Amino acid sequence: MAVILVVEDNKNTQLLTQARLKPFYDVVCAEDGFDALDIIYSRHIDLVVSDIMMPNMDGLELLSRVRSEGFNMPVLLLTAKQAFQDKREAYNLGADDYVTKPVDYDELLLRISALLRRAKIATERQIRIGRLCIDEAEHIVTYDGEQIVLSRKEFDLLYKFLSYPGKIFTKKQLLDEVWGIDSECTEDTIKTHINRLRNKLENCCEIKIVTIKGFGYKIEVAEEYRK
Repeated sequence: MAVILVVEDNKNTQLLTQARLKPFYDVVCAEDGFDALDIIYSRHIDLVVSDIMMPNMDGLELLSRVRSEGFNMPVLLLTAKQAFQDKREAYNLGADDYVTKPVDYDELLLRISALLRRAKIATERQIRIGRLCIDEAEHIVTYDGEQIVLSRKEFDLLYKFLSYPGKIFTKKQLLDEVWGIDSECTEDTIKTHINRLRNKLENCCEIKIVTIKGFGYKIEVAEEYRK
């Protein structure tokens, strides 16, 4: 179970956040940045959820210290500040996400889940969904233990889709990010590769490549495999 560090000086908010996360994660709490650093130094933390406005050491200073000392776990900031310059400062310091108060806890849980999934992908360079395994380091795709032979671009498309399941990618995005902005390939190239992927993954019931007519593509993960 992932370990979430909640950093919040308001005791009622801290307890509420802890209560909402506890059914899904191992939650530890700190009241300011100094307490949070002591915990980070002493045990493994998978993700930090931190208020910004706190006494002693605020959330931005905590974030700065965490990044400068080499910790790369995702950090999600909670704050009543909504101005663009505040968000820009947070992201420039290394924040992974930024949620304004009052907190919608259902949304917070979704954001935490997404951050943890992306952190796991970045660390392990693998994506596993049911019997499907995509190994980015080795450029190998297997299904139920059997290798599926993909071209380099087919692999890159699949890995991009599965890194952000449900996200719609425009055709231009895919051309720029998979083939490169200087490529002379056309949208027909994407269509050809998508069709090949569908054929090669036709027995994979875990995922489905969906065409968004006139716009682009996304991958849907079967409900029983969604995290």
